[in-house]
Amino acid sequence: MRLIPLLVSALALTISPQAFAQNETVSEATKQAFAAGYKALFTCSATFNADQTQPVIDANELDGIYQGYRPFMRDLSNANINERRRTVSVRFDPDMPPRIAAWRSGMGCSLLPVGAGPKAAQWLPRFAATPPSAARDISTALGDSVVLTENTLALDRLEAPVSFAFDGDTYGAGTRSSAIVVVHKGQVIAERYARGMDANKPQRTWSVAKSLTATVMGAAIEDGLVGLDNTAVIRDFNLGGDPRRVITLRHLLNMASGLESGTRGSRTDRVYFGGVKVMDMVRARLLEAEPGTRFKYSNYDSLIAMRYLREAIDDDGAYFRYPYEAVLNKIGATHTILETDWDGDYIASSQVWMTARDMARLGQLYLQNGNWSGEQILPVNWVDYVSRPAPAQPAGDGFGYGGAFWLLGGHEGAPDDAYAGLGNRGQHMVIIPSRDLVIVRRGYDVAGQPSFNIAKLSADIVAVLDRIEAEKLAAELADLEADE
Repeated sequence: MRLIPLLVSALALTISPQAFAQNETVSEATKQAFAAGYKALFTCSATFNADQTQPVIDANELDGIYQGYRPFMRDLSNANINERRRTVSVRFDPDMPPRIAAWRSGMGCSLLPVGAGPKAAQWLPRFAATPPSAARDISTALGDSVVLTENTLALDRLEAPVSFAFDGDTYGAGTRSSAIVVVHKGQVIAERYARGMDANKPQRTWSVAKSLTATVMGAAIEDGLVGLDNTAVIRDFNLGGDPRRVITLRHLLNMASGLESGTRGSRTDRVYFGGVKVMDMVRARLLEAEPGTRFKYSNYDSLIAMRYLREAIDDDGAYFRYPYEAVLNKIGATHTILETDWDGDYIASSQVWMTARDMARLGQLYLQNGNWSGEQILPVNWVDYVSRPAPAQPAGDGFGYGGAFWLLGGHEGAPDDAYAGLGNRGQHMVIIPSRDLVIVRRGYDVAGQPSFNIAKLSADIVAVLDRIEAEKLAAELADLEADE
């Protein structure tokens, strides 16, 4: 997949927005523009990445969103979907151009800045050659050396916890599950979908993208492109007396950069919905704490990590291909799309579209210690790094944090070694090495409402599998005694 060189300098001269402080007061007009951007982007991605119908998009992507955007969303015009140009536009102000999101094959949708007209879409990065279409995903083997066995007993016994995950009550009142995939020893042993989704329809990962970013960075370390403890990870932090030059990739993946990211580091609305360039916002981040000493969950840390990779490769064509060639294609995750801002930076803190099965493959890569079909994709000590508590931990008695993965062990009865990628609106990828188990739960949970209890679901699934194993062992012992 060769790439047309980015012609972003001309675009930057015409529509590059200024950087904004994260805590700056947002006007009503800007909120309205952000809501229109949200609607344009999510409609674009769901339409062209996932082939969702408009009623499904309305019920899933545009309902249950951040509470502050809901009243603005209700007042917006319908999204205008241009099938020929693969764009989606949403009007919000009679004196301003509509908000526009544009799709490119293999790269998904990018949101143009507020005020940009449709001609600006021509400057977006794109693959020169159309990537091959992914075949339908029907295999029950998601690992690399799987012995397919009869799993009728497991399917039957897992019916209860899996079905309860969709009742909107057992694991969280009002939760909205769209997919469950349970993979044991590399084989799918339970799978169910709802809300218009299926095995071949990707869904936005939200912050599970951070775990994918960590995986890509692990591959880049294995390939000798970047270093976990290198300083001055991006050029903007290596100017003059800039103290941010001491920030390392380790700090970024541990959510311990020390950078300012507002009161809610998980909200980067100007990038996600305003069309502001990633680097416009990154350049404005100031140090609040000594790197490595404070945990603060921040989208910026993941965005900077992926920017580090872009600058290290120093070839946009190779950079765009790298996540696919280094990780995703190798593990068969061919229904995954990473989206960029209009300047070509992957928004890999959230803006990734991935099927539940592809997410399970990502988890399986970790169960296989970063090795797939005999190739060591990740460093041999990478799994230990991402699943071990980082020096700086979240306050309170919630989940711990490793290297872009949350630590679930001990919560609600989950095994001690359980760790997970977690994302907004109920995206969960749980990895339990002691049980050779990956559990993926996807959802469209209502933002701001109680979360889906993924630790409890994981504990319930483990309990079922443990009982099955105990029964098998008892039967084998009984057979041995009968033979004596």
